[in-house]
Amino acid sequence: MGAKCTRTEFEYSYTDEPHATRRKEILAKYPEVKELYGADYSMLFIVPFVVTFQIWMCWMLQDASWPITITLAYLIGGTINQSLTLAMHENSHNNVFNRNYLLGRLFGMFITLPIGVPASIAFKKYHSEHHQFMGDDVKDQDIPHPLEAKLFDRTFTKVIWLILNPFFYALRPCIAYPKPLTPWEVVSFVVQMTFNYVMLVHVGGAKGLFYLLGGSLLGMGVHPMAGHFISEHYIFFDNGQQTSSYYGPMNYLCWNVGYHNEHHDFPWISYRNLPKLKKLAPEYYDYLPHHTSWVKCLFDFVTKPDIGPYARIKTASSCGKLMDVNNEEHNQKAD
Repeated sequence: MGAKCTRTEFEYSYTDEPHATRRKEILAKYPEVKELYGADYSMLFIVPFVVTFQIWMCWMLQDASWPITITLAYLIGGTINQSLTLAMHENSHNNVFNRNYLLGRLFGMFITLPIGVPASIAFKKYHSEHHQFMGDDVKDQDIPHPLEAKLFDRTFTKVIWLILNPFFYALRPCIAYPKPLTPWEVVSFVVQMTFNYVMLVHVGGAKGLFYLLGGSLLGMGVHPMAGHFISEHYIFFDNGQQTSSYYGPMNYLCWNVGYHNEHHDFPWISYRNLPKLKKLAPEYYDYLPHHTSWVKCLFDFVTKPDIGPYARIKTASSCGKLMDVNNEEHNQKAD
């Protein structure tokens, strides 16, 4: 079973939420940061190509052997679908169409077609609260449930937890913090199931559909791309920071989600402008410990006894304190 985790509970912070504080300071010192705001239409040229490629791969694998299908689902399908998941994340912040919510919802449904799961609408309504109430016991459903942390607290079980991460990530909010079903979620479900049916019956058969759905599951588990789940908010450094950035080559595949401190400070700055934000205000980011390898994050998460599902910081918001001191602007910009 391996070494047992030394952490037996979450850490708590009673200081002000760091991102709202840093955002306020940066805006006061560098008002020109507002020039980085605004819609970024580059996804409209990249995502359709990626979606088309995944449909083509689905068709190509209809007569392939299962070993080849599974291998390619992990190596290619998992990588691309995890990239599309992060494109969905970028779109959820209204960074593609700004405040045109209709186009944003439709584009989100298009992004998730190869992923095989109608995630975009539901993701947005939970993810916005991850930003506004980071560390909150209930509203931040990015934090593992206490039962998860208790059950998966050894080296071997942490590997199992990583493999099952897509299920925990999808089902945790529905169980621990259910929200009413919206009409847009119903539309998204119908669109996605229709696409899956077409892929299964008319395009790629069982193997082609497995390449898409299996790739999504594999890409969110023990996969280099999935290292971002662990690197972003788990405690790797001893300075008490709740968010950690990653500066490495996988940012090119992941829409710069590695610039995670920068992203939480300004969620409405598009992925292409996050490096510009870091360059504009280096004194706020260069001193922060950061990651350079997502693979190392996964390895350390599994092997180090002081890192595990309990290695997260909960905040005073868990006691009813609103974290975001600039919440009105956050709601207006990040929706």
